[in-house]
Amino acid sequence: MRLLLNFFMSKNPEQHFFDIAVIGGGATGMMAAFWASQKGARVVLIEKNERLGRKVSMTGKGRCNITQENFTKETLVNALGRKGRFLFSALHKFDVKKTKDFFEKSGIKLKTERGGRVFPQSDSAEEIIDTFRKMLTKNGVVLMRKSKIKSFEIKDSKIEKIITRKTEVIARQYIICTGGKSYPITGSTGDGYQWAKKFGHRIITPTPALTPIKTINDWATELQGVSLRNVRLSVFQNNKKQTDRFGEMLFTHFGISGPIVLDVSYEIGKLLKKDRVKISIDLKPALEFKELDQRIQKDFEKYHNRKFINALDDLLPQKMIPTIVKISKIDPDKKTNEISKEDRKKLTALLKDLVLNVDELVGFKNAIVTKGGINLREINPNTMQSRKIDNLYFAGEILDLNGPTGGYNLQICWTTGYVAGISASQNSL
Repeated sequence: MRLLLNFFMSKNPEQHFFDIAVIGGGATGMMAAFWASQKGARVVLIEKNERLGRKVSMTGKGRCNITQENFTKETLVNALGRKGRFLFSALHKFDVKKTKDFFEKSGIKLKTERGGRVFPQSDSAEEIIDTFRKMLTKNGVVLMRKSKIKSFEIKDSKIEKIITRKTEVIARQYIICTGGKSYPITGSTGDGYQWAKKFGHRIITPTPALTPIKTINDWATELQGVSLRNVRLSVFQNNKKQTDRFGEMLFTHFGISGPIVLDVSYEIGKLLKKDRVKISIDLKPALEFKELDQRIQKDFEKYHNRKFINALDDLLPQKMIPTIVKISKIDPDKKTNEISKEDRKKLTALLKDLVLNVDELVGFKNAIVTKGGINLREINPNTMQSRKIDNLYFAGEILDLNGPTGGYNLQICWTTGYVAGISASQNSL
């Protein structure tokens, strides 16, 4: 079969013939190409970047949070509402357990961390990419890198060929896995949306999701690099609480990020269209106000001869102390045994309600995923096949599907990529 393919290429170097053409060499595309080739199809993987998996290399801060241990039908519906039901059939075919088995059988050892987040033991996203590259090569998948698509030719509700700058690719089936518009530096620039529109698909307006938040407060930038665990973040508009999250967050050079910040970012984006938004951080959510005040009293008794600024080591991260002291307006050099009850109460209130004023969302430039995409009603959930073009499939972030942070979105990529690859191979052979 390989000799036959090479013969076609040598006789007509301007045209390449395959059973399946996969467009987009990210997580979804690599998965779709692997499973299609695993079933015996001749597959080409077309990627406009020089290397595969560029966005994968950035996920989980370079560690690649490949899935979420607690990803079930129930958590999916809680996170996505009715849209989550679209994945029920696909998850039955390729769920979290099958995903973990797939990677472990591929030689990648896994570990589960806090919050059900699953990572490779190596803490290296590059291990994931390298493993895929080897498996694709072993299966004879042709990698066409640095290949930007110029156009598609369509006839009788079927794609006849793809035209790139240098070649024409003719296939029986086509799978588009070009992602959304998040992290455009990785090549996710929304190309797939434009193609889908030309194919007759409706696009739900893409917006940034899971994005960091820029704040107005000058003191926030002083805390750059400070990571907080087990805090509660509450969102307010017009003094009314809109939503909250519990977990981890991070201060950055422009504001805040981290899991709970990313999870509320989309809701904050909608609120900002109406009016200003404030965020309240409860640094000690496990303690009620009175309990925290008693805890602070004990610390002050323990360090009764210390200056105030040197008496908070048991209560706060070291780097955070000068900022909290400044905001509290308590004299940093005052001995703790001289601090008034009023000042102590003020400190307690600050730790329970550290307020940040939201400026804006950072946007697609640093968004982890895109909310919106191809209307799910126009995709067969059992196969990921287009209801508009007979030999076309869509998978991954290009669909109007996105979940919370913590491995949910990569699981959506693996699941839909698997289903698209298997389905396309069955229709091509």
